[in-house]
Amino acid sequence: MLLTACAAPAPTSAPESVTAAPASAESSATQAAPAAETSKELVKVRIGTQPWIGYGPWWIAKEKGLFAKYGLDAELTDFVEDKEVNAAFASGNMEAANLATHTAIKLFSAGVDLKLVLLEDVSTTADAILSGEDITSIADLKGKQVAYEEGTTSDLLLNYALMQNKMTLADITPVPMPASDAGTALMSGKVPAAVTYEPYISEALKANTKLKTLYKAEERPGLISDVLVISGKFAKENPETAKALLKVWGEALDFYNKDTSAGQEIIAKAVGSSTEDLKTAFDGVKFYDLAQNQSDLSGSFTNTIKDVAEVSKSIGLFEEIPALDKLVDASFLK
Repeated sequence: MLLTACAAPAPTSAPESVTAAPASAESSATQAAPAAETSKELVKVRIGTQPWIGYGPWWIAKEKGLFAKYGLDAELTDFVEDKEVNAAFASGNMEAANLATHTAIKLFSAGVDLKLVLLEDVSTTADAILSGEDITSIADLKGKQVAYEEGTTSDLLLNYALMQNKMTLADITPVPMPASDAGTALMSGKVPAAVTYEPYISEALKANTKLKTLYKAEERPGLISDVLVISGKFAKENPETAKALLKVWGEALDFYNKDTSAGQEIIAKAVGSSTEDLKTAFDGVKFYDLAQNQSDLSGSFTNTIKDVAEVSKSIGLFEEIPALDKLVDASFLK
């Protein structure tokens, strides 16, 4: 993922059990479920995530007690780098995970048993290539050092930008590092260009006014997007739990859309930043609700994911594109 934290990346934390807020403290949008539901034993679901605003509705759900409302005992576990959450999910330590779309395809192609059940967000301007004053085009990156995190959305965006300009990684000098460090390296002048995402983009541009945005994710809509994946085995054995998890996302996003300022406050706190610092980040991300998923996940998204797979294959993330129709599963939205 897409994607991100604050001035300093949040440390990997121990799983945090999510429980419902007292009914008296809940808003009308998050009233406790009927007694028949709450009397049931909560189903434990471990969810891997990262401090990226695109996953924000999950923190709203935690804050508003929505997991328990839908019969779930959820553990949100934050990871700093993509490879960490990928490893945790692939090893079976998580029932669900928030991943970049290309990462979900990569894990599936490697034989990981998973189902892509929800399109969460699409980045428009929240992922970008930044550079100093002397670089004015992608072509100017030739022979230059470029900092980015390998195997992530930054890797995908960089390679796509190079491909569009008939270039490859061989034309630049890759400087692999975490996305948070890439922005810092650019700000300090250690590299002339970097690929990163919000809030690191805003922080870099604010800290050094000589820096600029060279290339944005919106150049290819949907290329940089995030999804929720669930263990195939878990989904098969617990279909109602999978559906409940999506309902949690839906209600949390409804809260966000109805009271965006309050929702952004919750999300900003979760990633360790302020809403002011994250304004550009929020502006650069589009969330997808359940209604949009019902129409798009088995509709227009099928074309988008094919494009993501093609680009991912072309840059060597996997050798063969897997059966994407076996990966995407919209049945839990019904």
